[in-house]
Amino acid sequence: MSPTSPVPAPPTGGSRHAADPGVLDALTLLLEVTDELVVRSVRDTHRAVAARIGSLVRATTLGAGGGPVRAHDLVAAGVYGAIGGSLRGAARGTGALAARGTGPGLDDRGVGRQLRAAVNGLIGDRLETERRALAIRMAPRVAGRDVAVSRAGLAAAYPGATPRVAVLLHGLGESDEVWRLGRAERGSTYPEDLEAAGWTPVVLRMNSGLGLRANGVALASLLDRLVTAWPTDVERIALVGHSMGGLVMRAAAAVVPDAGGHAAGERPWAARVSDVVTLGTPHRGAPLAALVGRGSSLLGVLEESAAFGRILDERSVGVRDLVEGLGHDVPPLPHARYRLVSGTVSRSPRHPVGTVLGDLLVREASAYGRRGRSWDDLFAEVEAETLHVGGAGHFALLNHPEVAERLRVWLA
Repeated sequence: MSPTSPVPAPPTGGSRHAADPGVLDALTLLLEVTDELVVRSVRDTHRAVAARIGSLVRATTLGAGGGPVRAHDLVAAGVYGAIGGSLRGAARGTGALAARGTGPGLDDRGVGRQLRAAVNGLIGDRLETERRALAIRMAPRVAGRDVAVSRAGLAAAYPGATPRVAVLLHGLGESDEVWRLGRAERGSTYPEDLEAAGWTPVVLRMNSGLGLRANGVALASLLDRLVTAWPTDVERIALVGHSMGGLVMRAAAAVVPDAGGHAAGERPWAARVSDVVTLGTPHRGAPLAALVGRGSSLLGVLEESAAFGRILDERSVGVRDLVEGLGHDVPPLPHARYRLVSGTVSRSPRHPVGTVLGDLLVREASAYGRRGRSWDDLFAEVEAETLHVGGAGHFALLNHPEVAERLRVWLA
């Protein structure tokens, strides 16, 4: 099967291997989150509002209204306690069933795979320590399944492996299947285009809730193993990253020397990288990620809204890392050519709407690694080319004809 073939639905059944995530694992997590965040947030907000109203009642009645206020508080505490207890009990029950491998696998259907990817983006760092079955392990993907990075595994997954390998990595909350977005309209995808041009596309999936540097280390290790076990000698590697994926690729290229003595630019894979293509990557940070942090602080000012601020505080390290992106302490590979793609919702990047909103998530300057003055350029010391795609939102860059055409030129 070609690595770019449509993903068939994996077989389903009434049970699965207990180590694989199941629908009941997701249900258990949903019950726990509902208790921890939703019920407790509503409870704390209710308490704060009731306390403020109770103070007014006591003040206006000279303390005579204290009895009804206390009665209200007792009733409310009992209701919230009962709801929370029921949710925790249900979570224990579904968790026990999930541990025995009961029910279908979460990755058996596309909606389950996307749900898992989205949850990993939001709280993937917590999943890594608290619910490892749901945490995504970085791996190549073919036909909706992980590929073992071994000689046998790679040979089976990529029977037509070529010396030129194109590695594609998605962004925050996305999965490996996001590269098929817009295929019906354009008739192709970047992986298919690359395969037709003689490259072997290797599409990865990662836990996008982990920190950029943690994922960078994981990617560097995976690429070391992939080059070593690849069915034929690897002559050239191209890295293609959408959004956060581009940042993780930069982080991987800057990994410090490992136990084997390889410096960052001397690793078996890094020395073979000829091109790095980043699509809507917030090299200098994303405004929306920063707004979430500011929103959390503002909500915390008042007791009545503080609980909702705590919900925002639960966002993953991966989301937090997007506030600033990566700076000059993460240098580019000196021998690689960098292709930096930006989009704006307006046709012209100089239009006020395009200048402020960019592609709705990332502004043009950040996608090019620039900040403020023109000399503050992350890619000033390497060969770099920029491409602006007008009238394109953030996710349109995943499969856009202008980008596809330029990829053919860049990776000829």
